[in-house]
Amino acid sequence: MADWDKMNPSQIPTLELMGDYIRNPVWKMVTDYVIDTYETKPTFEFSRCAWPGWNVKFKKAGKNLCTMYPFEGFLWVLVVIGKHEKDRFDEELPQMSEYLQNLAMDTPEGMGQKWLQIELEDEDRLEDVKRCIAIKRGKISKK
Repeated sequence: MADWDKMNPSQIPTLELMGDYIRNPVWKMVTDYVIDTYETKPTFEFSRCAWPGWNVKFKKAGKNLCTMYPFEGFLWVLVVIGKHEKDRFDEELPQMSEYLQNLAMDTPEGMGQKWLQIELEDEDRLEDVKRCIAIKRGKISKK
């Protein structure tokens, strides 16, 4: 549906509608990965906050794994690294892309958390997203 309006709270999306809007194959890759790997389902929410419009959240065991925000051509993936994941994240950061290393360095820490707003546009950054989510779940990640 090309006329989906992500700013319209009455137009509840599906993963397919968001994918048609984003028009980037990395969307299907990341959503399939999270659904298959963590056996979770998407939850669609309409936000009026920092990134207004529809987003999709993925949770496991009551804990938010990530939130995805659709844009034309790409998406933002928000992964919050909390105080319990910080040491593991810092250990793995040198193996991640230069983009994510710079993002982590430039993202201020607040209340023991880093809110990483990852602009996902290609498969290299997808690997960073996978690794960050694995850290949140306490799983061993592989690149």
